[in-house]
Amino acid sequence: MARNTLSRSLHDLGLSAWFGGTLANAVALNAAAGETSNAKDAGRVANAGWDRWTPVNAAAIGAHLVGSVGQLISNRRRVAEQQGVAGMSALKTTLTAAALGVTAYSRALGKVVSDAGATPSRSGTKPSRRAKAEVAEAQAKLDQLQWVIPALTGALVVVSSYAGEQQRPSEVARGLAQR
Repeated sequence: MARNTLSRSLHDLGLSAWFGGTLANAVALNAAAGETSNAKDAGRVANAGWDRWTPVNAAAIGAHLVGSVGQLISNRRRVAEQQGVAGMSALKTTLTAAALGVTAYSRALGKVVSDAGATPSRSGTKPSRRAKAEVAEAQAKLDQLQWVIPALTGALVVVSSYAGEQQRPSEVARGLAQR
C-alpha cells in the first residue's frame, strides 16, 4: 500500500509540474519576453527562462514516469480484472507517449533557438524579421507546439482523475462483477 501511495504521489506531482510549467511558460514567459526593450533581449530572456525550466521539466517527467510504472505494477490485477481499467490505462499510456514525443520535439526545436543566442524575437515564439531562417522556422513550430503539451498533459490530468474514481471500492466491485 505504501508503494502505491508513493507511486501515486510521484505520478501526480510529476504530471502537475509538467502540465503547470509548460502552461505557465506558454502563457506568461513567451509573451513576457516580448515586453523587453529590444528584439535581441526578447530572444535572450525567453532562452534563459526555457533553459532554466528544462531540467525541472525533465525531473517532473521522470517522476511522472516512475510513478506511472509503479501504479501499473501495483494495480496489475485491477488492470486485468476490472472492466474499464485496461482501456483507461491504454489511453493514459497513449497520451503520455504523445506528450513525451511533443515535449522531446519541442526541446529539440528549443535547442536550435537557444544555441543561436540572443536571436531577435517579438516574443519567445515569434521571430523578428531579422532572425535567421532556421531559428525563425523553429520558433514558428514552437509557437504552435507550446499549446499542445499543456493540452496533452491536461488531458492526462483528467484521465488520471477518472482513474482515481475507478479505485473507489464500489467501482472496483462493480467493475469486477461486470467482467
